[in-house]
Amino acid sequence: MKKFYITTPLYYVNDKPHIGHAYTTILADVLYRYNQLMSNEVFFLTGTDEHGQKVQEAAEKYGVTPEQHVEKYHQNFVELWKKLNINYDKFIRTTDKPHVQKVQKMLNLLWENEEIYLDEYEGLYSVSEERFITEKEYEEGNYREIKKLKEKNYFFKMSKYQDQLIKHINDNPDFILPESRKNEILGFLKKPLEDLCISRPKERLKWGIEIPFDDKYVTYVWFDALLNYITGIEWDNDDDFFNKWWPADYHLIGKDIITTHAVYWVTMLMAAKLPLPKHILAHGWWLIDDMKMSKSTGNVVDPIQLIDYYGEDSVRFFLMREMTLGQDSSFSFELFKRRYNDDLANDLGNLLNRITILIGKFCNDSVPIIKDTNDVDNNLISNIKELPKKALDDIKNLKIHASIENIMALVRSINKYLEVKQPWKSLKENPENQDGLNALSISCEAIALSAKLLYPVMPKKCHDIFNILEIDKASINNLGFGTVSEKSITPHKALFPRIENDD
Repeated sequence: MKKFYITTPLYYVNDKPHIGHAYTTILADVLYRYNQLMSNEVFFLTGTDEHGQKVQEAAEKYGVTPEQHVEKYHQNFVELWKKLNINYDKFIRTTDKPHVQKVQKMLNLLWENEEIYLDEYEGLYSVSEERFITEKEYEEGNYREIKKLKEKNYFFKMSKYQDQLIKHINDNPDFILPESRKNEILGFLKKPLEDLCISRPKERLKWGIEIPFDDKYVTYVWFDALLNYITGIEWDNDDDFFNKWWPADYHLIGKDIITTHAVYWVTMLMAAKLPLPKHILAHGWWLIDDMKMSKSTGNVVDPIQLIDYYGEDSVRFFLMREMTLGQDSSFSFELFKRRYNDDLANDLGNLLNRITILIGKFCNDSVPIIKDTNDVDNNLISNIKELPKKALDDIKNLKIHASIENIMALVRSINKYLEVKQPWKSLKENPENQDGLNALSISCEAIALSAKLLYPVMPKKCHDIFNILEIDKASINNLGFGTVSEKSITPHKALFPRIENDD
C-alpha cells in the first residue's frame, strides 16, 4: 500500500473565502479520494493562516481583538469545506498552541545552528505583502502601500542555499509543476538570492508568534505558516507519524505563491536538514472577464451562494472539468449552466433516468444478465473495460479535466449506442429479446463504472447512483466489468434537473 500526503496552502483569514480557495481545496480532495480509490493510504492537511499585519489591522478596523477576528473568519473556511464535502484529515490553525510551540522550536534550532542572524536593514516594505520588496519589484508596480523602513530584524540565511536549490530543481524536473512555473523560479534564481527577513518588531506588529530568543520580535507570517506542512503531521512530537507521511507528495498552491513555497520553504527545509516535498504544484487563476478575481475589483464569486443554489457536486464538477492544471481558466454563470446542462443533466442524468425506467418497465427492476453479445456490444464492452486505466492514468498525470472528459465521452457513446439499439422498441415487441436486454445491461455497467470513477469529483451524487444501482461501499473500488448484473434498481427522482435560463 502506497502512502499519499497532500496539502493545500493555509488560507489567510483577512476576508471570506472565494472560488479560488474552493478550487484548490476541491482539487486536493479529489486527488485524495482518487488515491483512496486506488487503495493508497492517504493524509490530507488544510487550515488557516491567522497571524500577521493584515489580521491585526482588520481587527483594529472592526474594533475587535485579533483573536475574535480570526475566530470569525476561520469559521467561514470550516463551513465552506463542510458544504463542499471536503474530507480532510486535519485542519490546522497557526494559532494552535502545538503549532506555535513547534515554530519556536524550529527558530531555536536554526538560531543554534547559526542559520539566523540579527542585522539592520533599510528598504522598501509592502504592507499588502507583509514583506520587504526589491527595487525591481517596486518598479514593476505590483505592490501596494509601500513604505521605506530602516530597522533591525532577524534574517534567515536563504542565500546560502541558492546553488543547492538550483541543483535540486534541475535534477528533479517534476519537482515544480507545471514547467512554466519551474522556469519562472529558475529565472528568479538567476539573480543573487537575498537572505529572508523572518521577524517583525513588536512596536509595529504584535500579532504573531514571539521569537523565542528575543521577546521584542514576532515571527514573519510566511515563516510561521509554511511550517504547518510539518507541524501538522507531528514534527518534533511523534517521529513515527512524521516519518510515515513526510515528505509530502504534493503541495497544492496558487501560482501567486510559488516563490514562497519553491524558494523560502525549500531553503528552510534544507537548513533544517529535512527531506524536501516531492512536488510543488502551482495552479492558475480563475478569471472573470479576463481579470483575476479580487475583492478590490469586486468580481469575487461567492462559493457559498453557488453551492446553495446549484449544489456542491455541481460546483465540484465544474471547477474540476473546466481548468487545465497550470493554466488560467474563466468563470461565468453562463458557462457553468451550459456545462451542467450538457454533461450532467443531458448526458449522465438522462442516461440514468432512461435506463432505470426501461429496466423497471421490461425487467422488473432487475439488471438482466449479458449473453450472446454481437460485435457492436463487444466493441462497447471493450471501451468500458479500458476506461478505468485511461481515467486513472490521467489522474496520475494531473489531467483531471481530461479524465472527466474520457468518462463523459463514454457516457455520450452509451447514449448513441442506445439510439442505435432502441431497446424500448425491441423489448416492447418481445420482452425476452436478448439484444435489447444486453443493451440495457451494458448501459447499466457503463453508468456504474462512470459513477465509481466520478465519485472523487461528485461524492454525494455518485453515492446516490450507487444506491440506485445497489452498489455497496465495499464494491466502489471494484472497477471491473460485470458488477451490476442481477442487481435491483431503486426508483429515483432526477439527480440532475436542468438549470433553466431564467434561473
